[in-house]
Amino acid sequence: MTEPERFAAEVAANIRGLASDADVQALSRIWVREVTRYRYSYNFTWMGRPIIQTPQDMVALQEIIWRTRPDVVVETGIAHGGSLVYHASLLELLGGDRSVIGVDIDIRPHNRMEIERHPMAKRITLIEGSSVDAAVVQRVARGVAGKRTMVILDSNHTLEHVRRELDVYSPLVAKGCYLVVFDTLLEDMPADLQGDRPWGPGNGPKTAVHHFLQGNDRFEIDRDIQHKLLITVGPDGYLRCVKD
Repeated sequence: MTEPERFAAEVAANIRGLASDADVQALSRIWVREVTRYRYSYNFTWMGRPIIQTPQDMVALQEIIWRTRPDVVVETGIAHGGSLVYHASLLELLGGDRSVIGVDIDIRPHNRMEIERHPMAKRITLIEGSSVDAAVVQRVARGVAGKRTMVILDSNHTLEHVRRELDVYSPLVAKGCYLVVFDTLLEDMPADLQGDRPWGPGNGPKTAVHHFLQGNDRFEIDRDIQHKLLITVGPDGYLRCVKD
């Protein structure tokens, strides 16, 4: 066994240990639940833009993008644009004409301005409209045609909306790439943390993922990611495409 193989085997054993440790898993869920009350994921920026993600999930996305080398990253849900800038900066390191497509039903003018004047704007295309609107989906499909594509869903979190997003965007994902569904943790959070939002336990992204997988064998949950992260907003949401 070579040294890189030995190290990889050690990491795999670490992940299996974390997955089987019920106390560690429970502590992680408690930690996420309690820091969510303080809007923990809102506290971080990437290259000057609020990213509204946990640092742990950012590391996971970096590993995925570097390993799978997509030509295009499509993300639904833009907010302040930090995630778009993050993905664009990773694609910048990979080189070539790689790009990011961001879709949001409402791109606020001040956010658009900051994104469009950012150094990474050269790799970012913004599309305003509902992520499940047929014209929007067609425009995204044209933008990724013939390209190795990764998709991240992080917009409206209701079961109906996410389920529709999964149906229309999953065909764009290339074999070996990922379809990432964020905020699946809503299923595991107390109802009082949802506020006046229309989503919650039983009506959210994780339920949509499980429904989707019942009728689609192109994707499988990569649970090694959530087991090694422990802290993630996407449990059961990292879907690896295993078929063309």
